[in-house]
Amino acid sequence: MYNVYQIRKDFPLLQQEQNGRPLIYLDTSASAQKPECVIKAMSDVYKTTYANPHRGTYYLADKITELYENARETVRQFINAKSPKEIVFTRNATESINLVASAWGRLNIEAGDEILISQAEHHANLVPWQQLCLSTGAKLVISPISDDGDFIKEEFIKRLSSKTKIVAISAMSNVLGTIFPINEITQAAHSVGALVLIDACQFAVHHQIDVQNIDCDFLAFSGHKTYGPTGIGVLYGKADILQAMPPYQFGGDMVDTVTYEKTTFTDIPARFEAGTPASVQAVGMAQGLKYMMNLGMENIAAYEQELVKYTLKRLSEVPKLKIVGTAQNRGGVFSFAVGNIHPQDLAFVLGKENIAIRTGHHCAQPIVNRMGYNSLARASLGLYSTKEDIDALVQALLKAEKFFRKN
Repeated sequence: MYNVYQIRKDFPLLQQEQNGRPLIYLDTSASAQKPECVIKAMSDVYKTTYANPHRGTYYLADKITELYENARETVRQFINAKSPKEIVFTRNATESINLVASAWGRLNIEAGDEILISQAEHHANLVPWQQLCLSTGAKLVISPISDDGDFIKEEFIKRLSSKTKIVAISAMSNVLGTIFPINEITQAAHSVGALVLIDACQFAVHHQIDVQNIDCDFLAFSGHKTYGPTGIGVLYGKADILQAMPPYQFGGDMVDTVTYEKTTFTDIPARFEAGTPASVQAVGMAQGLKYMMNLGMENIAAYEQELVKYTLKRLSEVPKLKIVGTAQNRGGVFSFAVGNIHPQDLAFVLGKENIAIRTGHHCAQPIVNRMGYNSLARASLGLYSTKEDIDALVQALLKAEKFFRKN
C-alpha cells in the first residue's frame, strides 16, 4: 500500500520548518527533493570508494568504475533500453538534447530539411533546434497546442512530411501538465522516415517509461527531477544511431588512439562522455531511480492521479483563479493566474506561509505567451505531496486573494 506519510519521512528536507511553519514544497517540476538513500549513497562514495573511474587498476578505481557502470545498468532498467551501451551520461537533459542537435544534427540536417516540435516545448527542446536550423538553412516547424492546452494530433500529422528529419517533443508539458501521446507521435514520425527525440524530464518523474515500446530514437531526462542530484542527466539513443554519430566533445576517455596527426574514437557510450565523469552523481541518480522503482511507478502514478483530481477540485474554490492547461490527459503540474495579481506577488505571499511554488515563464516562454500570459504561478506535485499540502496552498491563495482585493 502506498503510504505517503511514511514516504515523506525518507526526505530530510521536508522535515524542516520556517517561522514555526512546515515546508509545503510544490516545485518538484523544477527540481525534486532527495530521499536519504540518495544522500547516503553519494556520501558513502566520498567516504569509502572515491576515485576516478575507468582510469586506474587499484581497488578504489575498480570499485568506482563498477558503481558507475552499475548506475548505467539501473538507468537501462528504468527505461527498459536494450543495452547499457544505449545510455549516455550527460550533465542534464539540456546537454542531452544539445548533444543530439549538435552531433546527430550536423551530420544529418541540411538546407531544406525540417525539424518538427510542438508549441509547448521547454527552451531546452526548442533553442538547440532553432540554432541548428539557423546554421544549416533547415526549417523549424511548430505543431500547435489547443486553447485548453491539448496536443492536436491532426495538426501534427499535417506538418509531417518527407522533409521532416526529426521530431523533438515533450512527453509531458512543464507548463500545461499535458501528457502527449508519444507512442502515436513516434509511429507517425517513423512513417515518413523521421527520427524521434522525447524530452521526458517531466514524464519520467510520474510514469513508467519503456523506450522499446515507444520505439523512440532518443530520449532525455535529468537526475535532479527524478529525486537524484544535480549535475547528471541521461541521453538514451538506439545503439546503431549513436554509433554513427560523431563525438560531441573531445578529451580523455573517449578516444581509442591519439597521435599529433590523428585521433580515433572509442565506441559508445564512452565516446560521448569526455573527461572525468560525474561518477558520484551517477550513483546518486541510480539510487533515486531505484527508490521510485521500489515504490512502483504504477503506484506512484495512481497516487498522483488521485491527487491531481483533488488539486483541480480545491483550486476551483479560489475566486478568479484560472488554471492554464485543462487537457483531459494531464499530470501534476498546475500553472495558474489569480485575477490581476502578479504571480511574483502571489509567490511572495505564499513564501511567507513557507509554501514553495514557481513563477515566471517556466523556461517555456512561447507557450506561456500563446496561452495569453507573460508570467504564471505554478504548483507541481511529487511522490511525497499530500492533500494537506494542497489544502495549505488553497488556504494561502484565498488569503492572498483577499489581501490584494482589499489593497
